[in-house]
Amino acid sequence: MAEEKRKIIIIGPSYPYRGGNALFVSHTYQVLKNHFNVKVYNYKLLYPSFLFPGTTQYDESDEKIFKIPGERVINSISIFNWFSTASKLKKENADLIIFDWWHPFFGLCHGVISFLIRKKYKNKILFITENVVSHEANWFDKLLTKFGLAHASDFLALSKKVEEELIRFSKGKKIYHSELPIYDCYKNEKDVEGTLFKDELGIEKNNKVILFFGYVRKYKGLDILISAFSTILKKHPDTTLLVVGEFYEKPDSYIKLIDGYKIHKQVIVINRFVRNEEVSKYYLVADVVVLPYRSATQSGILNVAYGFNKPVIVTDVGGLAEFVVENKTGFVVKPDSPNAILLGYEKFLELSRLENFAENIQEYNQKNGFENLPIILNDIFEGSR
Repeated sequence: MAEEKRKIIIIGPSYPYRGGNALFVSHTYQVLKNHFNVKVYNYKLLYPSFLFPGTTQYDESDEKIFKIPGERVINSISIFNWFSTASKLKKENADLIIFDWWHPFFGLCHGVISFLIRKKYKNKILFITENVVSHEANWFDKLLTKFGLAHASDFLALSKKVEEELIRFSKGKKIYHSELPIYDCYKNEKDVEGTLFKDELGIEKNNKVILFFGYVRKYKGLDILISAFSTILKKHPDTTLLVVGEFYEKPDSYIKLIDGYKIHKQVIVINRFVRNEEVSKYYLVADVVVLPYRSATQSGILNVAYGFNKPVIVTDVGGLAEFVVENKTGFVVKPDSPNAILLGYEKFLELSRLENFAENIQEYNQKNGFENLPIILNDIFEGSR
């Protein structure tokens, strides 16, 4: 008789929600489902609409590539719901409860639920931490984080930087380490050569393309990249900057910067959330993906780039540098410096004649540690006995 699989409940967003956290939870489910009996407790209310800076929280793509089984249970702002969710979790008799943690906003919700189930699930509450506190954290965020993480039995950090930050909140509890998965799920069998997409986007066939992808906020450093690009064009006029993603703040200052440098003909801005079926188009035309962040822990954008075997230029903030093999899969440059991005780009141009970045990235991807998640969870089970 086959041994009964251990039961795991994952608390986190998934379809119909969009974005990196839903993507991560979906990949976590896919990696674990063949090893454990996995159930996802999704949100029926994630963010109140007035707090969400984008146009919609929902995935309106035609291709539902992240649709996984799940039950929409949790309301992030209803204390009555937190009590009913805790009651439901107790009846599950699970072997492990996993909370996906990425933002202090969920501190009260996660803190109350984990407090209410702590006796039932002693040593069986794992917090997977994508971030510890937000990129724009204040004292109140830190207070919410402290409360939200207080009842974890163990932690799983997705970068060494997050692991270091967790020490302040972990109270000596064990911190395991993994990494984000490589997101190659956007690849499409119908994809054609990037040169055809260049025609569609109005990019010169022989131009090199620098891609900035993902939603835009100040900490993402798009303004720094625009300043760097104005200098890049003086030395390498056959270059296009492609900015793709929804602006979570008014785009006026960025457009003014582009116009001020008189580079609007070489910059293409697509200000909207990109549907799943469109993502490949922008990565296929790109020669290099730039993450000019002012702050970060890790980034799903980097892992999407690796999914398309595209090299990256990242700033040395947070945990980004951990995931770059210098001169092989990308380049790490000084933050807050347009000149550093220029030098990183020129290094890319120089080495692209010598290095096969795609092969290097494929080799790196094969060593991605996320596939070892079932092994880590088995270690946690052994430690909780």
